[in-house]
Amino acid sequence: MRNRSRTTLFLIEQLIVIAVFALCAAACIGILASAYFSANDSRDVHKAILIAENAAESFKATGGDLDNVVRILGDALCGWADGLPYAIIHYDKQWLISNAEDAHYRLVMEIRAPEPGFEQLVSGEISVEKTTGEIIITFPVVARSERYE
Repeated sequence: MRNRSRTTLFLIEQLIVIAVFALCAAACIGILASAYFSANDSRDVHKAILIAENAAESFKATGGDLDNVVRILGDALCGWADGLPYAIIHYDKQWLISNAEDAHYRLVMEIRAPEPGFEQLVSGEISVEKTTGEIIITFPVVARSERYE
């Protein structure tokens, strides 16, 4: 009878050890999943900043000429909204230029109306967002127009 009692205690002890190990493993899996999603978000922000900076530098180099910016950056959907031009460039999951159907991200460049007295400056806004509408980064840009030099 005494041997059976030891066996039962040993089995209970092993079950407790397995339960503690399972709890620790579950916590580690949660931490790893959180780190994975955090790394993906960080990668998206980093890529978005690089693309937006490239667009801003192109905007400044061309004097705010959106047609030339599009020629420099790549294929874009251009149009007019409220009498002001805009351009949208779509990117896939790997941040390569793609069509709108395969896009996961988009760069949007909008030109603003010139401020009175500052017609020689072309201002606009550059934003990079997910196709779901979540904005990753946005900032204003200003360039001196070549038309007034």
